[in-house]
Amino acid sequence: MRVDLFDFALPPENIALRPAVPRDSARLLSVSGAGQLSDHSVGDLPQLLSSKDILVFNDTKVIPAQLEGRRGEAKIGATLHKRVDLRRWQAFIRNAKRLKIDDVVDFGEDVRARAEEKYADGSFLLHFLGDEPVEVLLARAGTMPLPPYIASKREIDERDAQDYQTMFAREKGAVAAPTAALHFTDKLMAALGDAGVGQEILTLHVGAGTFLPVKVDETDDHQMHSEWGRIEPAVAERLNQARQNGGRVIAVGTTSLRLLESATGEDRIIQPFEGDTDIFITPGYQFRAVDGLMTNFHLPKSTLFMLVSALMGLDVMQSAYAHAIAEGYRFYSYGDSSLLLP
Repeated sequence: MRVDLFDFALPPENIALRPAVPRDSARLLSVSGAGQLSDHSVGDLPQLLSSKDILVFNDTKVIPAQLEGRRGEAKIGATLHKRVDLRRWQAFIRNAKRLKIDDVVDFGEDVRARAEEKYADGSFLLHFLGDEPVEVLLARAGTMPLPPYIASKREIDERDAQDYQTMFAREKGAVAAPTAALHFTDKLMAALGDAGVGQEILTLHVGAGTFLPVKVDETDDHQMHSEWGRIEPAVAERLNQARQNGGRVIAVGTTSLRLLESATGEDRIIQPFEGDTDIFITPGYQFRAVDGLMTNFHLPKSTLFMLVSALMGLDVMQSAYAHAIAEGYRFYSYGDSSLLLP
């Protein structure tokens, strides 16, 4: 499909630079497969779901993966994307033309890394030097990797260290938050429990590739970056049982959805999973694992807007986004949410 089919105009004032306070006060647009739209708040979620439904959350935790350093006189920026081993990370590099294989970048705070390999997509393999765990080095020299559409408009500050983590964050390794889950609070989780709505947890370490624009004209020519994920056997078993009992599996965020779909075959049985996935979902894809999705509003021509269009239909999502823009919904990572039930 042509990528420009997924374009739309978004006024800058619709881009959220801070999350709603409290988190569950964010707005929620409910969208049905027939294209019916209704306006709510995230706090209404218990009334919009049934007692047999299961929400699936991602417990990945964002690490301070943004680094600023120097190679000689040249300024080098690095955004870590994916862990390769204990001391090596694949990273997207700013000012990459000034970085060559075997160059050492000094990120300050006694944190240095050697460029060991350059990949076809222009990213580098960075080997962090020394004996301290890389997590310790990043805590010392790194900052929160806020999305470019936020970081370009204001400085990263101490609030972001809390605002850009979900209440489920436990497994360190993401360089972007699973932002749909940013809306959840203890109060909302208690209300969902009282309504009989279940919850399950998986892990997908979101990479920086989620922010990259699609630069090709046809979706078939786009190459997705891989990310590591895990679904425990007991979680897969409970999800399959819930569906057999008439419940709906509703992914909280596109990260949860992509991992669930990666773990599910044509028989629609969700299998335990541990490894990399680079699944790219576009219209025409037959969903196997999920019956619904809660997700924020995405960028024009992004792989994530393509994903929601595959779930609901491109015409339905174009109409939903036009409504959201007209009604002043807040877009992107810190913005409002949608509940998509095909």
